[in-house]
Amino acid sequence: MANKYQKLKGLTVRVDDVVYMPSLDAPADKPHPFVYFITIVNGSEEAIRIFGRKWVVRERGGETLVVEGEGVVGQKPILDPGEEFSYNSYHVAADDSDVQGAFFGATVDDRKVLAIIPDFKLELPDWA
Repeated sequence: MANKYQKLKGLTVRVDDVVYMPSLDAPADKPHPFVYFITIVNGSEEAIRIFGRKWVVRERGGETLVVEGEGVVGQKPILDPGEEFSYNSYHVAADDSDVQGAFFGATVDDRKVLAIIPDFKLELPDWA
């Protein structure tokens, strides 16, 4: 998927926060829920429609989960130059994890672009 996509200068992603939330529902085999807050920033000179994402979550125990899908939290936002799209979602994990990924989109003239998500960690607090 990423081979036909190119980075667009000014289209960036910011990881605003990652919070361990033990009060959220989680299955027994992945008992640690994390909420993450993300902002996609269109600092380019072109309008962009974000229509997909790919996340790679590598747990310390060795399991790797790849999540691909359409949209962002059920939406396909259009970001004009200077606009931002912020959202939060959550992930459940069995252990500490490293997260990588990208959002995929297109310009008005249908040029395929991507924005790399800065790598971040899902780290269990000492008290968990």
